[in-house]
Amino acid sequence: MVYIPFLSLLGFQAALNPFAPKPKQEPISTDAVPFVNPNLHGGSLLDMTNTGLGEPLNVIVSGLSSPWVLADGGFVHFANAVGFGIECFGAHLGDPQAANLGDGHGYVNQTLELRQDYGNPDIGTCWESLVGGNHLRLFRQNGPGANTGALFLAVSQEENVSHGHTISPNGYNIGRDNFVKGALGVKRYQGVKYQIVAQNVTGLLPPGSTGINHGIPTDGVTVLLTVTIVS
Repeated sequence: MVYIPFLSLLGFQAALNPFAPKPKQEPISTDAVPFVNPNLHGGSLLDMTNTGLGEPLNVIVSGLSSPWVLADGGFVHFANAVGFGIECFGAHLGDPQAANLGDGHGYVNQTLELRQDYGNPDIGTCWESLVGGNHLRLFRQNGPGANTGALFLAVSQEENVSHGHTISPNGYNIGRDNFVKGALGVKRYQGVKYQIVAQNVTGLLPPGSTGINHGIPTDGVTVLLTVTIVS
């Protein structure tokens, strides 16, 4: 199935715009904490696929990050700065996945799906769709039970189109590590400077392959990123 979500079209337009608007810093959450553990309120650090298995939410963008980064357009801009972009011409093959972040909303479909752009945020994701690479799905914790604004990302490395975009061996750990490696430090894009720091968090997701899509085990590590706009 091919679908073109409205938010993907907005992000695609933003990615093509060489004159990005100056980031606005209005708060978008009410809970001044990095995130709330979904497991404490009936949620999970595994999303849900149409097979009944899940993919690990292995990166969290802290709710204490700059507010603009936590909004859809702001996150796409940040993603452009670290080598990711909207899917090829905003189109997506396959069904969206859903996640329950323990915020009172229950299972909610992904907000965005972004792909490695191979150095070209405009059309590089078309290349990723052919040859494989890193990609992520984004879910936002913003319900009445945990309105942190934190972004939970399911990041993974996938194979090329001839292998049906299946997840690479050890692809969940590799995808997470490559994304974090590419994001750390200071990044600049279209006049915006980002400072990114990382912290490893354990205990949110047990290591192993129980309940995980494709039976690919993970090490159980979730990386918490705090992204701050410094200019």
